[in-house]
Amino acid sequence: MSINELVPTIDSEIAILRQVRALLVGGGRKAATKVKKHHTMSAEARERIAAAQRKRWALQKKAAKKAA
Repeated sequence: MSINELVPTIDSEIAILRQVRALLVGGGRKAATKVKKHHTMSAEARERIAAAQRKRWALQKKAAKKAA
């Protein structure tokens, strides 16, 4: 084997060893990320929000009629 053939082989082996080391040391923790919990709103809360928005719309509509 010549040096021109040996250097790329050594580089590929080094890359593989670095990946293995990262997995063993804990650098490859991407698979163990936290799962975000989805927060759900109750039907009562959604209705309160909707009622408040309807109230805001009514005030805007009333102000627009008064200005016109």
